[in-house]
Amino acid sequence: MYLQIYNQIRDDITSGAYEFNSKLPSKRLLADELGVSTVTVEHAYELLCDEGYIEPRERSGYFVIFSPNDGFANVSHILKSARSVHTSPSRPVFSVSLLSRTMRKVLSDYNDVILEKSPNEGCLELRTALKQYLARNRGINVGVEQIIVGSGAEYLYRLIVDLLGRDKVYAIESPSYQKIEQVYRAAGVQYESLPLCNDGIDGAALARTEADVLHTTPYRSFPSGVTASASKRYEYIRWSDKADRFIIESDYDSEFSVHSKPTETLFALSDHDNVIYLNTFSKTISPSFRVGYMVLPKRLVKPFEDRLGFYSCTVPTFEQYVLAELINNGDFERHINRERRKKRREAEQKTDEST
Repeated sequence: MYLQIYNQIRDDITSGAYEFNSKLPSKRLLADELGVSTVTVEHAYELLCDEGYIEPRERSGYFVIFSPNDGFANVSHILKSARSVHTSPSRPVFSVSLLSRTMRKVLSDYNDVILEKSPNEGCLELRTALKQYLARNRGINVGVEQIIVGSGAEYLYRLIVDLLGRDKVYAIESPSYQKIEQVYRAAGVQYESLPLCNDGIDGAALARTEADVLHTTPYRSFPSGVTASASKRYEYIRWSDKADRFIIESDYDSEFSVHSKPTETLFALSDHDNVIYLNTFSKTISPSFRVGYMVLPKRLVKPFEDRLGFYSCTVPTFEQYVLAELINNGDFERHINRERRKKRREAEQKTDEST
């Protein structure tokens, strides 16, 4: 129910029904109007705060901070130190016994196929599981033909360069994951570094860039830990509206949002079929579990097949079936939910200690 309330208020904010700096109804008043508990409304408001649509003001209530302006946002505070922002109280640990049990089941149930070569785009079983998982958890509704499986982010970044072209100019966040810059340098493409502010990429720098492709990590960009606000995410979308511009969205660490619904994806927000979504399982399962995937916009499916479809899938069939089984039987999402609860407790404990 709280997601319905969240969606309605978010839509009212983005449509302008709730204007910038306007006050939302109190939690009790809205709960009475809707016939729900104040806890339900509180969860919806917390999620809107987490995504940058509203903010609480002491003894005043909740106010709208999303601004659907036509131009680019003004420069906010540019990050001085990435290390001071990024914190990681604990690294999620996937159950080895659960992984072992799943592997034994796959060996037993699929022994006739797991030694066969994977289709170049990845096994249909895994891509179907990913399709359903993305629809449930990230608001991404696509066909299996849009999903490409590969062994980790760096491999997929290189495929994207080959797909979009080496004549393009790529823009990356500064600071950003070191290997992103290394991949572009090794590929011999031109790239620009755009400074991060507290709410995402500096708007003035984004407005000035000559780039054709924006490579961004909207949720908890590594190593800064910066999450792009709702206004900033829409700013990225507006930037990409210009012809022949693309966004590469790395969804690193989004699964471990302390709220039950992670930040909206740019892929789901965009109406222009020009966002490439990318994620891996190195954070959620293990760094040694080298399985990643990207979701192509529909208009890039055919060009990918024509130009790069001959590349063999770099993930063994066995690992793909193991991951598909973990997703299909619910074990993967139960693991995610356990880690979210754990992180929520850690965040609450940290808040209590600081007060």
